[in-house]
Amino acid sequence: MLSIVLILAILSVVNAGCDNQCSGHGVCGQRGVCECYDNWGMGFSRDSGDCSERVCPFEFAWVDKPNEVGLHHQYAECSARGICQRDSGECECFPGYEGKACQRTGCPNECSGHGQCAYIEDLPLHPSHHDAPYRDTKGYFYETESSTYLYNGWDEMKTRGCICDPEYGDVDCSKRLCQHATDVMDQRDDMTTGYLHHSQGYIDDAVAQYHTQTISFVGNSIDGSLVKYATGGETFALKFISKLNESFVTHPIVMPAGTAGSECLDFILQVQTALLKLPNKVIDGVHVSAACDDFNDGTGAADNLHVDLSGAGYITTLNVTFTGMSVQGKQNMLVPVTRMCGDGCTPRLTGLELLPRTMNVTETITSDFNSYECGNRGKCDYSSGICSCFEGYTGLACNIITSLV
Repeated sequence: MLSIVLILAILSVVNAGCDNQCSGHGVCGQRGVCECYDNWGMGFSRDSGDCSERVCPFEFAWVDKPNEVGLHHQYAECSARGICQRDSGECECFPGYEGKACQRTGCPNECSGHGQCAYIEDLPLHPSHHDAPYRDTKGYFYETESSTYLYNGWDEMKTRGCICDPEYGDVDCSKRLCQHATDVMDQRDDMTTGYLHHSQGYIDDAVAQYHTQTISFVGNSIDGSLVKYATGGETFALKFISKLNESFVTHPIVMPAGTAGSECLDFILQVQTALLKLPNKVIDGVHVSAACDDFNDGTGAADNLHVDLSGAGYITTLNVTFTGMSVQGKQNMLVPVTRMCGDGCTPRLTGLELLPRTMNVTETITSDFNSYECGNRGKCDYSSGICSCFEGYTGLACNIITSLV
């Protein structure tokens, strides 16, 4: 009995040595020091005391002193961008930071309700990640789910920015975008090769150049033999991105099944009609031409092709020239939509079987027109997206002259 009493007395002395009985969040160890449970501690050391305070989440610090090997972004409570509330274990982040550990930036004004907040690694070349095609190192365009560039910076999953909705811009997507057009009072550098008809608002077709893009397709290889779309009926579409960051996709376009002149002409008319039928007359003037040629002419030479290939085959080349008033100056590159789009998808497409990386979209003619906000002859009202034209000019983009002085 005496031994039991002695043992209990010793235990009570040891227990009494731990402050506040470790607050119920730890175990009293030797020499009266608490061993706190996970996420409990006290003070800046967060390792002992009476285990009465919560520990907040840790993440890479935004700014930190370097360690002995020179690393500047070590783990820090609340990412060194917030104050830990010890009673709740939650970070009270400084303005501009958010997340349970203040580990990411917020977007300016939360993108004003007109955009998406995205991490820096997901920010695309174009204003919207739905609008950007991928261009490889040889300049070939092809559609892909990923439209961003590889980013491996330390803040790839921390820093964020706005991807604005169509018709909105600026860093917080708060401004409405205005129409773009050529400056009708601009003049060409070389006046000997033609001149601008300012009063009528257009350039002489015989001498002036409109923006032209060339798209080429090459059929895929089946059983080692290059083939044209022999069965016919294969469909694709073209995506046009306006200066207001709007995306428009044409209705399905049928790829010709032969090189006959009538088939090629029908193909040209299809493409031209599809572009002109886009909503809101976003393209109000376009001229299309095409070359539907045999891939091999019997001499072993490939016709108009960027890749050296052999065998019987076929290449289709489209030339699209923007001639309308609403598409003056350099335009965004057209994006061929060549993937299959089946049931429940719009527009419904069978897709094209193409040789890898042979779908090429390039600017082949640079326009003599320019493209300015409000035609460089007015101010944009960013609250409404409407141009306020200077005296003597009118039109949605102030590209029509009302009087000549």
